[in-house]
Amino acid sequence: MDRIDDAVRRILRVKFVSGIFEHPMADRSLLGMVGDEKHREVAREAVRKSLVLLKNDKYLLPLDRKAPKILVVGTHANNIGYQCGGWTISGDGSSGNITIGTTILEGIKSRVSKHTQVVFEEKPDQQFMENNGDFSYAIAVVGELPYVETNGDNKELVLPIDGVETIKNVCGKMKCLVIVVSGRPVVIEPYVEMMDALVAAWLPGSEAGKGIADVIFGDFDFHGKLPRTWFRRVDQLPMNWGDSHYDPLYSFGFGLKMNLSRITSS
Repeated sequence: MDRIDDAVRRILRVKFVSGIFEHPMADRSLLGMVGDEKHREVAREAVRKSLVLLKNDKYLLPLDRKAPKILVVGTHANNIGYQCGGWTISGDGSSGNITIGTTILEGIKSRVSKHTQVVFEEKPDQQFMENNGDFSYAIAVVGELPYVETNGDNKELVLPIDGVETIKNVCGKMKCLVIVVSGRPVVIEPYVEMMDALVAAWLPGSEAGKGIADVIFGDFDFHGKLPRTWFRRVDQLPMNWGDSHYDPLYSFGFGLKMNLSRITSS
């Protein structure tokens, strides 16, 4: 009981000092600042600086914003809920454009030339690819579904099957940038050879569309470095920099830039 009393005393002390009992209601005078343009610009900057360029073969990036016709595919291209991940709107996160923000598809459309035709197909199958062509390049946005805590426990750490099929159906048939939206490294080694460029976007949030478009079209360069090792296979885990068996797909601190397209590491 003494321990409980001590814990309660500490909690109440902080509440008294902060004035919660005298002013129990939130200060609504600042409500207009929540989600205002200034704050969204900070979020947009955070997106730009957190993106990690993992591959850029044949200097596909920066993308040509004046291309006649481009293809955007993937379940995560037009879904703010997926961009934001867990603890967004609901505890486990949600699917759909359920809060204010800019999807990656919208960001792309806003950045390309008014003469560029942007075709969006969420889950392109082989028939779609056979019936549609003449694309200058494709942008595939795939990733994990939202999760929190134990709901995110996963012994396989693979992309959902529709993400894998999207990569297989599109990449290799045309120049292809893949953007992975995930809260952690996932298994991508079997498909990397199909990609011309690869970006780890993590969970970029509501301003993902603008922030990602800022970088992939060359208004800003990449600055992000991997905060953890990107493994090849789950049977390598746990694996950390300095381990005797260290053989990653991309090492801790890895990150490319577009201007020189060279590895920089911290």
